[in-house]
Amino acid sequence: MPRVSFAPPSLCLALPPLLDRLLPSLPPTVRDVDVPPLFRERFIRAGYRPVGLSWRCYVLSLFQIHNETLNVWSHLLAAVGVVMRFLVFAVLQGGGILGFRLQGPEGQGFSVDVSSLPLVLYVLSAITYLSCSAAAHLLQSHSEQAHYSLFFLDYVGVAVYQYGSALALCLYSSDTAWTQSMLGHVFLPAAALLAWLSCTACCCAKLRFQRPYPLHRKLCQVVPMGVAYLLDISPVAHRLLTCSWTSSSALPLHFLQVLLFLLSAFFFSCPIPERFSPGSFDIVGHGHQLFHILLSLCTLAQQEALFHDFLWRRPALVREFGEQHLLLACASFPCLTLCCTMTALIMRRRAQAQLMKVQR
Repeated sequence: MPRVSFAPPSLCLALPPLLDRLLPSLPPTVRDVDVPPLFRERFIRAGYRPVGLSWRCYVLSLFQIHNETLNVWSHLLAAVGVVMRFLVFAVLQGGGILGFRLQGPEGQGFSVDVSSLPLVLYVLSAITYLSCSAAAHLLQSHSEQAHYSLFFLDYVGVAVYQYGSALALCLYSSDTAWTQSMLGHVFLPAAALLAWLSCTACCCAKLRFQRPYPLHRKLCQVVPMGVAYLLDISPVAHRLLTCSWTSSSALPLHFLQVLLFLLSAFFFSCPIPERFSPGSFDIVGHGHQLFHILLSLCTLAQQEALFHDFLWRRPALVREFGEQHLLLACASFPCLTLCCTMTALIMRRRAQAQLMKVQR
């Protein structure tokens, strides 16, 4: 009688080692004294990932509990929310919102929907800053060079979002009195310049100052971004101060996004509540996490307000601003992105040279 073997197939035997190679067990988190000073945060005592692991380990740490987990997930989920809400809005409006649409009796060829291009660029800018921020916080512990490079990328995303917001707010959320004012005439060039200055100042402050960071390092970051925000929000502030909030469904949403931004700026500037109880908010509840969550909510509220303003301004947008002016304004968006990217690459090279000098 032939023997019957119940041994598992060789594939089953090979599967666990294969999974171990694809999904390695992640090392436990460590305390602040176990990582170089560059990776430490004030009043955060534990929850750090070891430095020098493989890139795969940091990617998989997306599913690990550490002191950056909420920073990453808050912006990842917000990016998904921005995309999904925009797609729903585009479908509900019957298409033609994506910047291009079919034309002609047989549906052949494309025509540019100039009035919707600023909205598309705004959504793209929001996805850019949220994704860059999530990538920076997820991967920055790989090495000192990666830390600098990724946060320079993060600052590029912030600058791109600043200008994307300014472009959309200028074209959709402004009223005639503001548009015809002196500020309205110089708004977009000034917004582009301040966005680039914010990126440059943040990169320089990151590279120039070492831990423990002095107060003027934070000022180098906050002041340019604060001035840029005051300019960027001026179309909305003018309407909030001069119009009845019942006249537009967007105005309460604009007020909400301003409030959320101010709260997020507070937690970005002040390490609260961890300052009052170091080590108690390492994983959940420290100031930078609150900053991320509030800024994500601010972005979602701002996007919703812009949808309302877009429907309000779209019929007369081309007539009021002119097609060439709209195209030129939209063309400035990739120009700013390129300038900020070049700045970050220059700063990355300087960081690399600085690290090599220290190692010698």
